[in-house]
Amino acid sequence: MRVSPKWLREFVDIKVNDRQLADDLTLAGIAVESVREIEGEALFEMEIGTNRPDAMCHYGVARECSAIYDLPLKHIHPRLPQQMVAKPFPIEIRDPAGCGRYTGRVIRNVKIAPSPAKIVDRLKIDEHGGVSNVVDASNYTLMEMGQPTHAFDLDKLAGGKIIVRRARPGEMLTTLDGVERKLAPEDLIIADAVKPVALAGVMGGLDSAISTTTKNILIESAWFDPATVRKTARRLGMHTDASHIFERGADWDAAGLANNRVAALVLAMAGGAVEGEIVDVVARHIPRHSLLLRRDEVLRILGQEIPDAEITRILTRLGFKVATRSSDELKAMVSKATEVPAELRAAIVANAEKKAWIVDLPSWRLDIEREIDLIEEIARIYGYNKFANTLPAFSGSVVVHPDEAKENKARSTLLALGYNEAISSTFVSREDSGAFSTLVPVPLANPLSEEQSVMRPSLVSGMLRMIAWNLNHGISDARLFEVGHVFSAPTEERSEEHRMICVGATGAALRADAHGLTRSYGFFDLKGDVEILLGSFEIDNLVFEPAQTSDRKRPGGRFVAGMAEGRLRRERMEHYHPGRSAAAKADGVVVAHFGQVHPDIAGAFKIKQEIYLAEIDLELLLQLPLRAPRYKPLSRFPAVERDFSFVFSDSVTSEHIRQAAFSIKIPELRSFEPAEIFRGGAVPAGKYSVLLRAKFQSDERTLRDDEVANWSAQIVKALEGIGGSLRA
Repeated sequence: MRVSPKWLREFVDIKVNDRQLADDLTLAGIAVESVREIEGEALFEMEIGTNRPDAMCHYGVARECSAIYDLPLKHIHPRLPQQMVAKPFPIEIRDPAGCGRYTGRVIRNVKIAPSPAKIVDRLKIDEHGGVSNVVDASNYTLMEMGQPTHAFDLDKLAGGKIIVRRARPGEMLTTLDGVERKLAPEDLIIADAVKPVALAGVMGGLDSAISTTTKNILIESAWFDPATVRKTARRLGMHTDASHIFERGADWDAAGLANNRVAALVLAMAGGAVEGEIVDVVARHIPRHSLLLRRDEVLRILGQEIPDAEITRILTRLGFKVATRSSDELKAMVSKATEVPAELRAAIVANAEKKAWIVDLPSWRLDIEREIDLIEEIARIYGYNKFANTLPAFSGSVVVHPDEAKENKARSTLLALGYNEAISSTFVSREDSGAFSTLVPVPLANPLSEEQSVMRPSLVSGMLRMIAWNLNHGISDARLFEVGHVFSAPTEERSEEHRMICVGATGAALRADAHGLTRSYGFFDLKGDVEILLGSFEIDNLVFEPAQTSDRKRPGGRFVAGMAEGRLRRERMEHYHPGRSAAAKADGVVVAHFGQVHPDIAGAFKIKQEIYLAEIDLELLLQLPLRAPRYKPLSRFPAVERDFSFVFSDSVTSEHIRQAAFSIKIPELRSFEPAEIFRGGAVPAGKYSVLLRAKFQSDERTLRDDEVANWSAQIVKALEGIGGSLRA
């Protein structure tokens, strides 16, 4: 939103310069993001919170200036000439839930022409081009006082009446942007006696729009229900200046004043004559109850004495009506005021002997609902910078989460491995949720957009977007990890949360190759990092298998009995490259999936480099104790090595070989690792030759040759048992 300080000074006699004004507004919570000059005039780029539609106009910001500097606010008082006596224009509200108030005023014999230069220059502040004097009057009023209005060509309204109703099935409306829109029964519309002429609170219709031939006009200004306007605008994919205000809550009391303001501008720019009085149809009121503001509560929350006169001044300048009552007066008011809510009446009686104010809320401050909201208004206008820098009192103790040490260990390990922690949005689109998980996502009741309509069931989409962002900004070597919750809805009545770790990497590896040259990050870099992370926990039997291997064994061992099979067992893993991915199992349960992202998935995120991901089930890891450091002295006796050359089928993995060797349970067998692998030549297709090296060592004595020979024979027999054949 753009605001002209020159325009603000027409309402408040501000003494400070524009830069100081911008700083003071920002300190008061009306943020000025930047100050720029256009054609020699300063303009504020402002960020107004969605709960403050009252400040989304020049008059609303001027009201804030009035409170900040304690200066009078010049009110908007349109002056209209004597009206022609006429029968009131017929207006009917058939949907009080969608339209609480509707005002209309007829002006005849206007002359459509370009607006004066002053009006056009003001419209340029918000990048509006001048259309015509009548249309510009409506846009000018919106920028000035924040109330949307609209002008119809009166002669194009069939039947000479206005009806506010819901759309009928099959009705169509061509809006001012030239798009023909199919209306739904939940859409609130403005109609004449025959057809729709406008989408209520969103946009007018083209058939009844002001044109160069227009002679007579009807000015409307109304109050529409925020939820109704929001649903229609979102369903039709429309966002207009009017819907922006109505969706956040317009001022119910401003409808008549805004109508008069537009009428005064039209008469000044387009001439014509007002016909009759303004027609003001009220279908329902928007109640605004008074609040009790207690003196001791202001002190308790803010921790600093603020004079009573200052509290009254601030609230009065902001438009609140403040009254101090004695204890007898308060009790008498409560006994007579039956419309006062029971909760407020009880509070007044309980605090009658203390200093307190009764505060009437202005119609434009729909965000003020509780006493604490009033205290916040006092604090921000008084100035947060005036409060002493003190720490809040604390009499409790720090409660350490039982899993804090384990989570910190996981984070510190990944940081030490060269990864940076990142945080992605908890909300994703339905498309992303279905691409990386088969779990039912948890929908949001009021999503910000279709791209953020469900809670994430997986961390993968967020990680890919963060890596893509880095690559798009020239960072070709990215290593990130995220620790966060994922969500699913097993049933309509119940949802689940689960803690996961997602690791992502691309670009150059931190470790050089055997020749000291830079190389690309690869599968085994990721596997090593996952193994180091899992090694921080007490896992008796950690096994790595190809990702397509599916072991449906339920959790056992250290894991909680009866727990589900783990998050990763229920996930969709199709986003990994089928030949470059693996699963890590702890006690037979999958705790991690990792590998290269499938090129098709990477391409969908516009990533051209190889991307590697790991998904680690933190929930399962937290059930395990951390691995305690152990010291074991080195043996004083020499080690003995033996080599075995075997031929295996491709289906036999390194893990199968290792398990077969250690299944013999030879205490002196310290390691059993592959030294060389060979394919082709005399080795048949579908098989490979591997040189395996065993290391034997005792802590108590020197090993004898016959012992080593016996153990070697046992190892050969075990390897032959899994399909291996010893080479001569």
